[in-house]
Amino acid sequence: MPAYIFFILLSLIFLDTEASNGNCISIKCTHDGAPDIRFPFHVRGQHSQHRGHHDYELHCNNTTTLIHFPSYGDLVVKSISYDVRKLDLIDPKNCIHQVFLNLNLSLTPFRYYYSLKEYSYLNCFVRLSPSFTRVPCLSSSGYHVYTVEPSLSVPDSCKVVRTITVPFRYSPYLSESSFGLGLTWDFLGQQDCEANEVQRWSYMQAEITKLKRIIQGLSEPQFGTEDYMMLYATVYNMCTQNPPYDYSQQLYDKYRETFQD
Repeated sequence: MPAYIFFILLSLIFLDTEASNGNCISIKCTHDGAPDIRFPFHVRGQHSQHRGHHDYELHCNNTTTLIHFPSYGDLVVKSISYDVRKLDLIDPKNCIHQVFLNLNLSLTPFRYYYSLKEYSYLNCFVRLSPSFTRVPCLSSSGYHVYTVEPSLSVPDSCKVVRTITVPFRYSPYLSESSFGLGLTWDFLGQQDCEANEVQRWSYMQAEITKLKRIIQGLSEPQFGTEDYMMLYATVYNMCTQNPPYDYSQQLYDKYRETFQD
């Protein structure tokens, strides 16, 4: 019986299929340079393929991939780095300070990727000296918006509109052309593909060790039906994901090592 289970498990890695793990399959919008979209993100209207919380919902138009925040509106998804959980966004209105002033992340699984620092936004009736950092996209001919550190004395011609924490990398001391938005995310009781693969490798290693002990006649509980189905699903998922999360070759290598042992 143990040898029979061993050869059946071995045969699973020879499955020739294009099916894929529903969580880890990658799709993308059709425009050039579109980012890969996979768990926890999903595309609006494709919930059957990508299951996810509505906060991770993306949508496509002809030229961009977008994510919607109720407190602000749509932001363009420039890239998604799943290994470090980093979502790079661009404001289609080209006013990053307007995003900082209005974007409320407290009710979402997202937070700023970079460390934060407090800044005050001033509304001034006259234009200040060049030593002050003016925000052109929030200013007009009749008023001028500046960002300053809260410890700075407020000029008589200005009033504080709001004091908020701003990602330090995108502080007012950088030119506006270099601005961007970096967010990271938390999971609502779920894990991403990378975390799942670490657990799967550990699980497979433990089960192979158990199988060796059984074959060697050592005291070890036999595999039951539930154990077999769990192994089947684990191997199947590890072999049918899109690169770089296809672990077929690694499983071949590990099984070869096991036979040699």
